[in-house]
Order: sequence, then structure tokens, then C-alpha cells
Amino acid sequence: MKITSAEVFVGGPGKNYVTVKIMTDAGIYGIGDGTLNTRETLTAEYLREYLIPCLIGMDPRNSEDIWQYFYRGAYFRRGPIAMAAYGAIDLALWDIKGKIAGLPLYQLFGGKSRDSALLYAHATGPTLDALLDSVAHYVDQGYKAIRLQCGVPGMPEGGYATGKGGDTKHFITEYGMLPDQEIWDSDKYLRYMPTVFEAVRNRFGPELKLLHDVHHRLHPREAAAFGKEIEKYNLFWMEDPTPADDQYALRLIRQHTTVPIAIGEVFNSIWDCKDMIEEELLDFIRVSVTYAGGITHVRRIVELAAIHNIRTGFHGAPSHSPISMAAQAHLNAWAPNFGIQEYLVLGTPECDALFPSDHLVEDGLFYVSDAPGLGVEFDEKEAKKYSFDRRYHPIVRLEDGTMWNY
Repeated sequence: MKITSAEVFVGGPGKNYVTVKIMTDAGIYGIGDGTLNTRETLTAEYLREYLIPCLIGMDPRNSEDIWQYFYRGAYFRRGPIAMAAYGAIDLALWDIKGKIAGLPLYQLFGGKSRDSALLYAHATGPTLDALLDSVAHYVDQGYKAIRLQCGVPGMPEGGYATGKGGDTKHFITEYGMLPDQEIWDSDKYLRYMPTVFEAVRNRFGPELKLLHDVHHRLHPREAAAFGKEIEKYNLFWMEDPTPADDQYALRLIRQHTTVPIAIGEVFNSIWDCKDMIEEELLDFIRVSVTYAGGITHVRRIVELAAIHNIRTGFHGAPSHSPISMAAQAHLNAWAPNFGIQEYLVLGTPECDALFPSDHLVEDGLFYVSDAPGLGVEFDEKEAKKYSFDRRYHPIVRLEDGTMWNY
């Protein structure tokens, strides 16, 4: 079996999904996701100009060797653009492999470890009352785990992902045609957020799993003190308390708090998180199957984490297409150290039309399809409705104008 051609599509409903389709001389094809949020065309061009020409004539069943070919064959290794491109190809090759075998991917990994995967939704609000309404909305939908983000009084724009001016029951981050600017004040945040957790616990009780994303905004000492302060609210995790560039900042946090730590959504290889996993400085690893190099590489991260009692919590923001989410669903079904899955993207009629599948979300749980391969299709006719629409993440400054961490 040989690869005969491959094509890259950029665009989608509300997001610039980067979709790769790899064809073979057996008539079997595979699809992959190479979406790198706000840098989509870079991954697409790297695929078109540098990687796809090398694929033609290769045997798609040799996915391990192809992964090593691209990774080891590049003098400048890693980085999110390259790893997202490798990830797109890798997903498509695994999709082909599953279709050849007539099996869903989780069977090729070793079978299911569970019947369904726990999801968490995003509740948000510019005010505490709005957040409580948002939480109630997801509880009514059957979610057992919910991320909390709330506007901070006296802080312009309220803080990260607070749903300003939007639908707080179906919140998805807005991206500007040029970078919007947020203003951040750590002192106000640190004083206010514990009262938010207290209010949610008082209304919804001790059993609801509560998560919170600090989004890299604190210094290590601040994060350590914050973690200690919120231990009494029994959070499922505190996400990205400090910038991920400094892995050893987590040592200080670990010394002062037992609040579970989740980190890794900006990591793109095992080398970004190897030391923190081996030192057991976190509780959940948050890599994405797309820009952490695909199934081949992410399985290595998952297995290393399992040795050190660290669970998975894969990134699942709207920048991941249903292809990426399906790949993570198969990994979630298999991984003995599964923890939870972020879920924010699927279910819209537009997405379902572009990426049809039988994967099912019900009562805050993900049920993976038994269709061969990834279990997701790609409708090229639907894809013609969409084109690239450049957008940017916001940038963050302190009140005195200093650039800060998004």
C-alpha cells in the first residue's frame, strides 16, 4: 500500500480548522487535524510545501517510521508548528490503519479501559450571579465537572474567559481581527476568587467537580499561597497557575499546597514535560493530540505519566476540530490513567455537517464510536463554504502597561 496524494483544507464554522486528507492506492483515506490556533496557515503551508511531498510513495501503515522520519529528519526539532503538522499526518495515518483493520482506534491501542469518559464544561460570567446561572445550566445538562471563570470586580474586562458581553451558557472565547487587550491585576484576583469558589460550593454542594484556569497569570509564590487558600473548596484542579516556560516553578507550589495541578496545553513534546512528570510536580497532563505530535507521540507522554500517578486531562478548546477530539476520545477510552476531558467544540449543526460522526456526548460523558479508525468523516462539499479568516488571541497588560501572560 502506498500514499498517492494528500490535501490540506483551511477553514470551518467559527474556526480555521486545518484538515489533512491522505489518499492511498488502495482507495482508503485518512483525515487528520493540524489546527494551531491563530497560526493556522503556518501549519498548513509547512504541510503543503515540506511534508506532503515526502509522503508520496510511503507505506501509510508504517506510521511509527514516518513519524521518526519527520521528527529526526528535521535539524530544527519540535516547536508547535512542526509538531502540529506531524500530528495531522499521524492522525490521518492512524485513521487509515484503523480502517484497514476494520477496528476503532482504541482497539489498536489495547482496548477500552472504560465505557465512557468524564467531560468538563466551561461555566463563566462577568459577575458571580451570571456564573452561578451558567453553572446551573451545565448541571441541568448532566455535567458532573465544570470549570469556573468569573469576572473580578474593579478589574477592567474582568479577567480571563469571563464571558463579557456574550452568552455565558455557551461561552467560546472571541478572537479579534487584531489583538484585543485585557488588563490584569493579580491582587484583585487573589482576593476575590476564593469567594467565588465558596459561593459555588454553597449552592451546588460538595459532589460537583470544580476546576479553575489561572491561565499562567501568577508568580510562583502567589500561586503557592492561592493554592493553599483554596484547598478547603476541594477543587478537582487548578490549571496553569504559572507560565509553563518554567517547569520548576511548580516545585515551590508543591511545597505549600496539595491542590491538584493541571498543566501542559501549550506543550508540544515529551521534552517539555518530562522533568515535571518524573518529579511528580503535577497531577494532570494537559497536552493536545494535535500539536503534541499526534497519537504516536502523545501515547508516550501518557505512558510516562502513568508511571508517576499522573492522569490525563487533554486540552479540548474550540481550536481542536472534531477530528482531534475523536483521537483524544480513543486515547481516553484506552488510557489506564485517564482523568478528564475538556469539551467545548462539538455539537453545533455546522460542525456536525462538516465532520459527521457517531461519537456521542450525553450527561457530561463522551461515548466513543465503534466505527473503524477515528470514526469521523470530512465533507469536502461543506468545506467549500469556509475560507481562512485571520484572528488573534487577546494580549494582556498590567494596569501600568506592562505586558503580561495570556
